[in-house]
Amino acid sequence: MPAKHSIGIDMGGTRIKGVLLNTETGEVLHRVICPTNDGEDGQWKHIVRDTFEQLNAAANGQFDTIGLSAPGLPTVTNDAIACMPGRLSGLERFVWSDFLGHPVRVLNDAHAALMAEARFGAARNVRNALMLTLGTGVGGGLLVDGNLYQGFYQMAGHLGHVSVQADSTQMGITNMPGTLEEAIGNASVSRRSFGRYTMTSDLIRAYREQEPLATQVWLTSVRHLAVTLAGFANAFSPEVIVLGGGITQADEALFGPLASFLEVFEWRPSGKKTTISKAHFVDWAGAIGAAGFAITRH
Repeated sequence: MPAKHSIGIDMGGTRIKGVLLNTETGEVLHRVICPTNDGEDGQWKHIVRDTFEQLNAAANGQFDTIGLSAPGLPTVTNDAIACMPGRLSGLERFVWSDFLGHPVRVLNDAHAALMAEARFGAARNVRNALMLTLGTGVGGGLLVDGNLYQGFYQMAGHLGHVSVQADSTQMGITNMPGTLEEAIGNASVSRRSFGRYTMTSDLIRAYREQEPLATQVWLTSVRHLAVTLAGFANAFSPEVIVLGGGITQADEALFGPLASFLEVFEWRPSGKKTTISKAHFVDWAGAIGAAGFAITRH
């Protein structure tokens, strides 16, 4: 039987990335990367089509499915993005299947990252998993009984928008006060560090040098993350929690203190302990996950 091939396309704010994927092995057979050109009168639509055509040519027209990941909330039928205010004008309700002339399955970009890990990465062969993407903001996704859980209105998985400080005056994009995204996301570093640091990478560098303010700010952020993960373990009981995104490049500076805090806060009846894993995929997770998601809906 011939191998199954799927095309995956990931629409980011600055780049559009595409892969031709062997969905049986997870091997990436061909890659394409182009600038998004957001704001240039919908040029990104044509860049997506060019990306698809390059991948179609690499596959000699022999592919099974197309998946596309993008920011926002997809429709119930996963054929378009239903809600994405403020970015990529024209994306909402744009039906990619009509535009590309082939069936296209569309999903949220953080959900795509989870699907990459679930099919080929850190959550492979796991039935129940949870993923957080720690970057400028904090995204997430849930794998329940082997399937991506999207929930009512496809809103499930906004795990970065749970509140860790309910009395905070800082409101997140979902109107929640004191979110996990505010507590550890890169966008809030300057505010959390009183203007001393503007990037998480700078904060962590100073933490490694034992600078007192950086140490206090960073360990407070990791403590909030640990408490939240312990809460998710109580609520969803995943076998593994996968952490991805640029902040995980901190490696031991993140995972070391996180493990120490979880020793205190995680409920571990009968010795049960949730596995915390770093994501296997980084830059290409959205495209790989979109391709993997499409084949499951084929």
